[in-house]
Amino acid sequence: MFDIGMPEMIVIFIVALLVFGPKKLPELGKALGKGLGELKKSMQDVKESFEDEINEVKDVTSEIRETMTDVKQQITADIHETGKAIGDTLSEAKEQIETEAEEVNKTLKSSTEEEKSSAEKTDDARQSGDKNSA
Repeated sequence: MFDIGMPEMIVIFIVALLVFGPKKLPELGKALGKGLGELKKSMQDVKESFEDEINEVKDVTSEIRETMTDVKQQITADIHETGKAIGDTLSEAKEQIETEAEEVNKTLKSSTEEEKSSAEKTDDARQSGDKNSA
């Protein structure tokens, strides 16, 4: 953890023995042991808390991805449906225009034929009138 070897530990122990004396050293060791134990426990709690938060973020991210996938599929389906509806509407409009165009052509054809007949009758009547006058 602190990269302290055996020689360093012996030096620290000798300095502590000289500074605190033989009576206080066991109490100090006990207090230091408890402190390190609590520090280790606190570090483990922080680590677990951090891991819990990371897992929660992963879960939320996963839910967001699933939602985005569902939305994408829904949008794709809606676009496909709309495209089909537009295509159907255009087909119906085309058929209706073609039908109306045929009707207009028939009407024009019959009008043209009526005009020709009428013109022929008028010409025949004129010719008959011209013959009777002569």
